[in-house]
Amino acid sequence: MTERSGEVTVGQATGRGTVLAWGFWDWAGASFNAVILTFVFSVYLTDKVGKELPGGISASAWLGWALGAAGLVVALTAPVAGQWFDATARRKLALGILTTVTVLLMAAMFFVKDDYHYLWVGLLLLAIGSASFELSHVPYFAMLRQVSTPANVGRVSGFGWSMGYFGGIILLLISYVGFIAGKGDNRGLLGVPIEDGLNIRLVAVLAAVWFAGFAVPLFLFVPEVPRTDADPGAAVRGRAFLSSYRVLFRDVRELWRTDRRTVGFLLASAVFRDGLAGVFTFGAILAVKVYGIADADVLLFGIAANVVAALGALVGGRFDDRTGPKAVIVASLLGMIVCGSFLLVLSGPLMFWIFGLLLTVFVGPAQASARSFLARVSPPGREGQMFGLYATTGRAVSFLAPTLFGFFVWAFDAERAGIVGLLLVLVVGLMLLLPVRGDDLSDR
Repeated sequence: MTERSGEVTVGQATGRGTVLAWGFWDWAGASFNAVILTFVFSVYLTDKVGKELPGGISASAWLGWALGAAGLVVALTAPVAGQWFDATARRKLALGILTTVTVLLMAAMFFVKDDYHYLWVGLLLLAIGSASFELSHVPYFAMLRQVSTPANVGRVSGFGWSMGYFGGIILLLISYVGFIAGKGDNRGLLGVPIEDGLNIRLVAVLAAVWFAGFAVPLFLFVPEVPRTDADPGAAVRGRAFLSSYRVLFRDVRELWRTDRRTVGFLLASAVFRDGLAGVFTFGAILAVKVYGIADADVLLFGIAANVVAALGALVGGRFDDRTGPKAVIVASLLGMIVCGSFLLVLSGPLMFWIFGLLLTVFVGPAQASARSFLARVSPPGREGQMFGLYATTGRAVSFLAPTLFGFFVWAFDAERAGIVGLLLVLVVGLMLLLPVRGDDLSDR
């Protein structure tokens, strides 16, 4: 295969249909994030399957360790995997394999019955699925450069992110109404029995079918990236996978010498992205324990928060293309810090609804423009490696928000004080981002 300049990958597959096909993978992948990892299956594992687990270690602790192990695998393999995807021109193939593995693992969760003997099977499936799903974002994010041009990369990134939010919302509503709502031995409009956790196990199968079905358009309409000479020393046919780490260390040293901006952004984004994750992780806890939101209303707030975050991502994408991604991220972080500061001193459900939703408006633009920023500064043809480093740096500091949240709750003996920890992470991320040059990116 003839190798060409990495520039040929930029805008290789533009067009509304191609962008829509690419965005549908975000819509599809929301099934793992929303249903399996966050709201349904993980809760089923800890509250039902592992409820009677003998010994002094809770199912929640085992879940945390399992996901921690998955995160370690991602941190160690993501950069060299991205490098290999780029060098071998197999981004779409790699995404197809990782998507298939994730879907099969989700479908296999049907066999995890409501009995603590099945906890280990469930944890294993969830951990491996979490690793494969997160690794799949490396080739998927790298494709952003293929389906966009320098003039619209912000809008395309924002569109993809909003598709993920909307897909998760719709699937959660279908799952809740059809399989979970109600009381008694049969749940949801479909009247599914809850014996052996059947209703939740069927939700896992539904999520797997959702992921598989809506991921198909990408593989039909987004072409494979051409082989380029962007990184001639990278993993090529016949090179052992482990030797790719030597190439990685070489490239990181080169990046430090020649492009401090990208290094600075990777560090800053790792910190503020952990703060963004902390907002969603601890938002429901704060809603109930601090602001008096009823348990039944938390899901409603979660749906509303995802809707406004999606709309924010769409609007932020347009500003991204006009002003550059750094301006959008800075404005979003400032907005979150201001809204969080109000929440620190205000009380009551109404105030939480107002300022909580205002805060989440800024989450979507910050996430989408962070992806756009790295896509713009990545050397053409090496986006996979850069987004691999993006995943690794994010994992490296993922302890910050949970640790600081817990510390301030402990230090002040008040759940509300945890907000200070989250705000501190956002402030540090903002301070690290400000020196990173971004004034030229709207023209790239």
